[in-house]
Amino acid sequence: MQVMSDSLMTTYARQPIAFERGEGAWLWDTEGRKYLDGLSGIAVCGLGHAHPAVRDALCDQAGTLVHTSNLFRIPLQERLGEALTRLAGMDRAFFCNSGAEANEAAIKLARLWGHRREIAQPAVVVMENSFHGRTLATLTATGNRKVQAGFEPLVQGFIRAPYGDLEALANIAHNSPNVVAVLMEPVQGEGGVNLADDDYLRGVRALCDEHGWLLMLDEVQSGIGRTGHWFAFQHSGIAPDVMALAKGLGNGMPIGACLARGEAAEVFRPGNHGTTFGGNPLACRAALAVIEIMESEGLVQRAGALGERITRRLAEALAENPHVAEIRGRGLMIGVELDRPCGELVTRGLEQGFIINVTAERVIRLLPPLVLTDAEADQLADGVIALVQAFTRG
Repeated sequence: MQVMSDSLMTTYARQPIAFERGEGAWLWDTEGRKYLDGLSGIAVCGLGHAHPAVRDALCDQAGTLVHTSNLFRIPLQERLGEALTRLAGMDRAFFCNSGAEANEAAIKLARLWGHRREIAQPAVVVMENSFHGRTLATLTATGNRKVQAGFEPLVQGFIRAPYGDLEALANIAHNSPNVVAVLMEPVQGEGGVNLADDDYLRGVRALCDEHGWLLMLDEVQSGIGRTGHWFAFQHSGIAPDVMALAKGLGNGMPIGACLARGEAAEVFRPGNHGTTFGGNPLACRAALAVIEIMESEGLVQRAGALGERITRRLAEALAENPHVAEIRGRGLMIGVELDRPCGELVTRGLEQGFIINVTAERVIRLLPPLVLTDAEADQLADGVIALVQAFTRG
């Protein structure tokens, strides 16, 4: 095992493993050990590792043009905007580099929307247990005190509501005249793979319509096919006014997007927002390759079928385990909640040759690539089952 360098800031408690290559759903470390990837780089590598079409697109584009700046037209960016707005039913796109930046753009858009309606102190409703990023605005919007601690003073202008509680949101509407938007995840990833009920989402949409609020959905983790639709909101039949994307959009190439429709799509004007690297030709070429592959290979529908397969296998095997509180998820965004903290299962999984994550202290989170074979899906589920059974036996 190689000694880790002390040249990096200690922002992560890293595992003492370094990967040197990948193929499909598999990774190999520097010692030659092989791992089944049940995390996809935290929902990023939906097409798996070293996908040949993404590789070829990146290599070709890197040899042609990488960056020009947004002071000029970028045809690949325009093509990507057209593809995403078509898939999402939106009107315009702003491209950036990450999910936090996409959410930051949404927050700025909401504030500008409010000011243009002569609301001097516009407020955005956000949810408990949410996660929206680590910039000052997005960590304030995040419903996790651990993320915020030590970074006070936090940004003003946020009102927090319980996730899934429509009555609480209606009470905020009655008592808070400065609200201009609701920002929420249709599936909370970092918060423990918590799903917003379809009726709840439809109710939030109705409240936003009634009060003239923007409905802004953070689909950074749930978007780009992971839940069995291109975007998780499509399960409920609603449409957001603003949506943040990133993670799976570039299959590892950093890119984020803030999409908007209707009046919200016309809020930003020249000088209101910007980015140096966002939407550069290299990143957009990668994202276009991702969309093309997913459409041609039917991977969105495949994610839904694989998710059902894994969830069913987990549920059948763990049904009698009293320490399993709940198994939930949509598509390939799956959580197994235990009745106790289980962070040590990450290390145990690595020892057994597969990669998982534990979030919210006691939820095993699975975010595998959309390109899993049936056999790999079964192997991942069986590995988690064995881990849970051994762990809960003490």
